[in-house]
Amino acid sequence: MVAFHREIDSSKPFRYEPVGRVGGRHERRPLAGAWHLGVGTLACPDCDAPVAPPLSPMAPSDPLGCGFCGHESVVRDFLSLAPPPRPTRVDVRVVQRARA
Repeated sequence: MVAFHREIDSSKPFRYEPVGRVGGRHERRPLAGAWHLGVGTLACPDCDAPVAPPLSPMAPSDPLGCGFCGHESVVRDFLSLAPPPRPTRVDVRVVQRARA
């Protein structure tokens, strides 16, 4: 059984509306091979300034740079898992890659 709920506005007469389609194909699948490793800190290894991560996920080998001193390296050099996490806090997850 499927139920479709619509907002009811008593000030307007009720009109039936066709059920629309979602544009394109969309499918959500949970990541079966993802594990939460912990919370870490992204900071420059040279000047210890916090580094803002991009909104997209990053791999340890992705390039990253410090906006304060200009130091450039890979993400793993900026990441620290030592407690306590300081700004900028990031969730560190291990994701199993799909086999080709």
